[in-house]
Amino acid sequence: MPLACITGAGSGIGREFARQLSRQGCALILVGRDERKLRKTAGLCGPETEIIICDLSDESACFRLAADLKKRPVDLLINNAGFGYVGEFVSGDPENDLAMFHVNAEAVHILTRAVLPRMIRADKGYILNTASNAGLLCGGPYMASYYASKAYVVSLTTSIAAELRQRGSHVHISALCPGPVRTGFDARAGVRRPLPGITPEKCVSYCLSQMKRHKLIIIPGAAVRTGTYLAKLLPRKLQSRVIAIGQKRKMT
Repeated sequence: MPLACITGAGSGIGREFARQLSRQGCALILVGRDERKLRKTAGLCGPETEIIICDLSDESACFRLAADLKKRPVDLLINNAGFGYVGEFVSGDPENDLAMFHVNAEAVHILTRAVLPRMIRADKGYILNTASNAGLLCGGPYMASYYASKAYVVSLTTSIAAELRQRGSHVHISALCPGPVRTGFDARAGVRRPLPGITPEKCVSYCLSQMKRHKLIIIPGAAVRTGTYLAKLLPRKLQSRVIAIGQKRKMT
């Protein structure tokens, strides 16, 4: 039975990954900071489900989790935990920024490094890092720190994928880069006027199908894929202006 570890499994995309992977016959390790939410997710899954309470914004807790995972035969690691906030950079809370970097970027780095050596030795395994289409763009005024953290995830994933190809390894790594998804992300980010989004079910279903094809960058939704591609064709300053307009609308 394949073993999958999912961070941020208490709600949203993480919960949906757990539900769908359980139906596909995976044993699960569900990681999150809210025990009640994790138990709710576990209730949707099979009996081979374990929960680990871990606040990934706490670096020492993240390293303890990494040490635990090194001992486990993890076949699939899904670094899904993450959050953001909308607002002008200068008025943001530095402590919140650091917590965001710990969860969105540092935890991805630490946990990927923890499980990858065993996967390489076994010459099998898969790592999925949940980024965002934000990580594919030049930057995001009014969500500056969030965009920067997700750009880190995309860059790290792309680099590791190239190293694995050079090895001729059968280990694969992908970055999930969705646009808006109907989860609790906007509420936590302080978004007053959310953009329309796809369901977690659609996001995860598409992602799992693309993982089977070893797709490096996975962008659910034809409209988001097209919009991301077109945005990248714009000059950098113009791209920033366009993104700023969209992000600022979320604040009103």
